[in-house]
Amino acid sequence: MSKAAAKIAARIRVKPGTKPALKKINQRDVDFLGAEKDVRAAFDEDVVAIDKLQDHMFSDGTKSLLVILQGMDTSGKDGTIRGVFSKTSPLGMSVHGFKKPSELELAHDFLWRVHAECPRHGSIGIFNRSHYEDVLVGKVRKLAPKDVIEQRYEQINNFEKLLVQSDTTILKFMLHISKKAQGERLQERLDDPTKNWKFNPSDLEDRGLWDDYQAAYEVALARCSTDHAPWYVVPADRKWARNAIIAAIVRDTLENMGLKYPKMPWKPSDFKID
Repeated sequence: MSKAAAKIAARIRVKPGTKPALKKINQRDVDFLGAEKDVRAAFDEDVVAIDKLQDHMFSDGTKSLLVILQGMDTSGKDGTIRGVFSKTSPLGMSVHGFKKPSELELAHDFLWRVHAECPRHGSIGIFNRSHYEDVLVGKVRKLAPKDVIEQRYEQINNFEKLLVQSDTTILKFMLHISKKAQGERLQERLDDPTKNWKFNPSDLEDRGLWDDYQAAYEVALARCSTDHAPWYVVPADRKWARNAIIAAIVRDTLENMGLKYPKMPWKPSDFKID
């Protein structure tokens, strides 16, 4: 990793075998990033670099990157995608948002619908929510028995290990927003007529279960942050900082994937363009 990206990653990475105390992580503390002006400038460079690196990945055709975004409502999953991948060609990228399972999906194991949306080699896949909903919402809302929820952690780790062994690199970001910031963003959706459509009354139900969700996240982070698929807890109250952190890690990850350009069965000098 570059020194800057390594510093960021080390600060927010959940070390395997540890359980983060989310209440002790300040959602606005981004001083470790440096001056905002410099961070924004680096971000602009990163988003351009990510596009070029994705193009390189596409030409290589042997590897893929899966970016998982999780967080409470209004934490910025959509905004992260729009910002970090704003310059990335849609031809080499897929985005999938996981909502309430359909009847067909419920008739299969909980990972069935997820596996089908994983990125093919040569592309970046982004999950807006993911299989972790089944140990977050599933746990808080008691949508499955405790013993079923319990076994899902190991099943998720095994599933992600399968992806990694199949040359898919996984980055998992928990967008850690404060309850205060969430309240402000929800109110904005009510006050701005152009954002009314973003408001869902059920968001208030989840807000009422805030502590339960935080506890569920702590367990999921502790049980499923592994060497092959680590979790990163991203301070998400400041949108510019949230995006800059993720862009830096995505760029550095792509740069260290050992991407290669394919060897052509001909030499450029063999041809002349009239």
